[in-house]
Amino acid sequence: MKHYNKLAETTTPEGEPLELFEHDGEFFISSRGERLMTSIAYGSEEELARMACQPYRPARQPKVLIGGLGMCFTLSAAVESLPQAGAEFVVAELTKGVVEWNKTHLKDMHPGLLDDSRIKIKVSPVQKLIAEANKEYSAIMLDVDNGPSAFHGDKNESLYTIEGLLAAKTALKDGGILAVWSAYPDKKFTKLLRKAGFDVSDVEVPASHRGRKSRMHTIWLARNGNYQSQNQK
Repeated sequence: MKHYNKLAETTTPEGEPLELFEHDGEFFISSRGERLMTSIAYGSEEELARMACQPYRPARQPKVLIGGLGMCFTLSAAVESLPQAGAEFVVAELTKGVVEWNKTHLKDMHPGLLDDSRIKIKVSPVQKLIAEANKEYSAIMLDVDNGPSAFHGDKNESLYTIEGLLAAKTALKDGGILAVWSAYPDKKFTKLLRKAGFDVSDVEVPASHRGRKSRMHTIWLARNGNYQSQNQK
């Protein structure tokens, strides 16, 4: 039996420990014994990006914001969905150590991805970048914690309040999309998105491309008003 190989450890700004492990060629990040993300189950993270970015494939200069770098699966799918030279990808990652892991231990999972000059990674709460923006983003993707109903970090909760959703609405261009990933469905959150003025749909997608196909995750697609052509910046 192959042993679990602990590659690195770090601490979030809120003091939560994070550990990176490798086992039989697969990687996972855990905190206090709980697995937060793995290199096995990532299908729903990719779908989050594909669904959010697909409407902006014809745009010349779409700018998208991703909350949470993780293992780069959401970012990689976003870059694949928007290959145009004028696209811009801003990633907010709270923990500097996670950024470093993707440049070292995990770099072979997405070869060359972080060398793309269109990508800007900021070690910052995504809430801060949202608050600083005004009609700036074509899409905002939130892959933070386990979704609206579970919080690994206390500050994550603010993303899913009415105030947080209204801030995201302000940061989006007219017709822009707020896409939210969750490990669980949440009818109350759907109602809250509508209360914030979004046109909302939610879909269930397989958590993984392999393994337990029956396990499903939820993605909300919330549009900020009617679609506007974004062929111009």
